[in-house]
Amino acid sequence: MRDIGKLVHGLKPALMMLMVQIAFASVNVLYKLAINNGMSVRVLTAYRLIFAAATTIPLALFFERKNRPKLTWRVVFMSFFCGLFGGSLFQNLYFESLALISATFASAVYNLIPAVTFILAVSFGYERLNFKRAAGKAKVLGTITGIGGAMMLTFLKGVEINIWNFHINLLHKGKNGTINDDSGSKLLGIFFGLGSCFCFALWLIIQAKMSKEYQGHYSSSALMNLMGATQATIFALCMEKDWSQWRLGWSIRLLTAAYSGVVASGLMIVVIAWCVGMRGPLYASVFNPLMLVLVAIAGSLMLDENLYLGSVIGAVLIMVGLYMVLWGKSKEMKKVTHLEITSETEEIKIVVLSNPEEIEIVVSSNAEDHGDINRGDNVDSNSKIESNIVDKDDEHEGKDTENNGKEELVSSLQVKS
Repeated sequence: MRDIGKLVHGLKPALMMLMVQIAFASVNVLYKLAINNGMSVRVLTAYRLIFAAATTIPLALFFERKNRPKLTWRVVFMSFFCGLFGGSLFQNLYFESLALISATFASAVYNLIPAVTFILAVSFGYERLNFKRAAGKAKVLGTITGIGGAMMLTFLKGVEINIWNFHINLLHKGKNGTINDDSGSKLLGIFFGLGSCFCFALWLIIQAKMSKEYQGHYSSSALMNLMGATQATIFALCMEKDWSQWRLGWSIRLLTAAYSGVVASGLMIVVIAWCVGMRGPLYASVFNPLMLVLVAIAGSLMLDENLYLGSVIGAVLIMVGLYMVLWGKSKEMKKVTHLEITSETEEIKIVVLSNPEEIEIVVSSNAEDHGDINRGDNVDSNSKIESNIVDKDDEHEGKDTENNGKEELVSSLQVKS
């Protein structure tokens, strides 16, 4: 039973990330159904962020009530742009792309975000093109592969692939009609999809800066959702003149807005934060392509979406490019971690004093231990061993040594600047 418990505990992060990807894939399907029902993407995005803010603000007030960081105008300014690029603008562009083309296309383009983030990071000077190392080559090749896969997914169809012998078509001709088939709408959807990638990549860069200055995950998420909800609501009020769009009712509209806001943008953020704390950010990113697979299956089964050979090859290339970028980044992270560990591990200093016969050997666990030694604190022999070999004249002048001290290593340190 104990072994089973350990196995379940070890699988818990993977099961949690599987649940996250299922939740995100469900959001794509629900959005498609709500849009087909006639609901405006702008109004739906506003409602989603309102529900998300209503969920994350109480979480921030509860979990960070004692250690909430100080809120400054600079943090508010950065949270405004986080809400813009990671919330209102990103979601409007992403789901407009989903409405104009397909849920599978939007999910596939979403996996380009690491490659686009790498391009922007290089442009802004946060990353360097290091072709001499395998990690640098992997990131560049992964970016090129992902972009090539996106182009193939967009422009190449090929043979149609029929996975199922039956279909459960949940789409029907709603107020906005069925899927747009004209080339103009599809081209606009492509630009919206790529634009959403750039928005999300910009948000990641701004969020990285904000996290250093405002180290409160729940409060940061609440601020972002609050800003995004305000922006999306103002934008929807300006663009939508039909007030009936704001009526949710007991329908797919309410389910989509509440589920995407409370579950996807609220609770799942907490789950992702827990998994990142357990296994790191790269572990969480590895599961992103799973959403594409789930959406492709659901789209072909329930949303009357056709799968083509070119689309499948393009999606595979995007996933390969994603894993190449993640692999390159993981190699760089391991290198940085190794350097940090090396600087904090045991230091051995051999100091030759003015007297050639007097040698001082200091072995300490890290640089901070030297401050403790200078204060004369007693420390555990497992973490620090200090030995001092002095010449015989100093032994006669100074201290008496015990004869039985040969069996254990007990010494005091002389610190000489």
